[in-house]
Amino acid sequence: MISRVLSAELAEHAGQRVKVAGWVHRRRLLKSVSFLIVRDRTGLTQAVCSGELPVEESVVEVTGTVTLNPQAPGGVELTSPEVAVLAEPAKAPPFDLYRPTVPAALPTILDHAPVALRHPALRAPFEIAAASVAGFRSALDGLGFTEIHTPKIVASATESGADVFGIDYFGRPAYLAQSPQFYKQAMVGVFERVYEVGPVFRAEPHDTARHLAQYTSLDAELGFVRDHRDVMAVLREALAGMTEEVRRRAAPALTTLGLTPPEVPEEIPSIHFTEAQAMTGEDEPDLSPAQERWLSEWARREHGSEFLFVTGYPMAKRPFYTCPDPGRPGHSNGFDLLFRGLELVTGGQRLHRYEDYLAVLGERTEPYEGYLSAFAHGMPPHGGFAIGLERWTSRLTGAANVRSATLFPRDLHRLAP
Repeated sequence: MISRVLSAELAEHAGQRVKVAGWVHRRRLLKSVSFLIVRDRTGLTQAVCSGELPVEESVVEVTGTVTLNPQAPGGVELTSPEVAVLAEPAKAPPFDLYRPTVPAALPTILDHAPVALRHPALRAPFEIAAASVAGFRSALDGLGFTEIHTPKIVASATESGADVFGIDYFGRPAYLAQSPQFYKQAMVGVFERVYEVGPVFRAEPHDTARHLAQYTSLDAELGFVRDHRDVMAVLREALAGMTEEVRRRAAPALTTLGLTPPEVPEEIPSIHFTEAQAMTGEDEPDLSPAQERWLSEWARREHGSEFLFVTGYPMAKRPFYTCPDPGRPGHSNGFDLLFRGLELVTGGQRLHRYEDYLAVLGERTEPYEGYLSAFAHGMPPHGGFAIGLERWTSRLTGAANVRSATLFPRDLHRLAP
């Protein structure tokens, strides 16, 4: 039997008769000869044909002889082909998928995502995202972390109040989880080091190029830390693993988009929040988008780094479980990581003593009883972080809108497809 060969493997079969399969990417009809370009998951195959050809986006099998041709994609083509049509499209795509650049606006792409994302340039960011997740997992596995999977339906909206989606859970109120924060902290008491890759939900009424109602969060939490700097060191290793896997696994996607992944410094530069405020001339309890861009440019210029840690955020802007900085009253052992002008990661050291939580929560302990039970039985000093996958991918690819790095975005207006 002749088994299927992928386009990227054709050069290994020069002179042999093979079968390829995929979609008709383009037809080139000339006077004396025609070319059928077939697209599969690894690239394009050119077949030299005669006679009538199936239309674009038809699903086909092509059996032919692999022949060297420097002008063909990959330097080879199929000659003397036999074409079998497996399925024909009932509709034309919303735009020509064979054009090198995408001739459509973002709303058109999102409305027709199942077919629009077949375009190599629109598919490439998701190959980069997949490689990034693989690198995240590999890096943390190598550091002794255990992958966990936590509930996305929770009984109370306790982490940060109103920005949650309520649902009917068999006649009882419930909510979609904003993060796995409480669960991953509890699991530090079981595994010491844990991570999760999963969806999180934010009912924030923001209609911007950087906000989504659902996104993929790469979360990690580790015990027995000295302070937040140990967490930052692990984050650096995770980022290095992600970029390395993107280089290795998503090389064709990088080539398609003309991209080079960033270098992750051995030590990512860091400044304190108060220093950042002094440098930018503002005095607010959080960094504005303009400040994030200014600081990122400063880090690139002064340190040659596209990454910058900002540490010591005011306690007033951090969740109640954040550990305060013992040396700077009012400030925390929390940090953000800026990447190419945008906040990419939030993290820090957490409180770990039961009595500290009782003191912080005061009379508000009842909604947190399940969460506090882990601390009542002894927890080590710990901390963690969360990376937004879509933000990471959009920064890597230079996308102007995070929705370009989101398969099926969910935001203030979009609930389909």
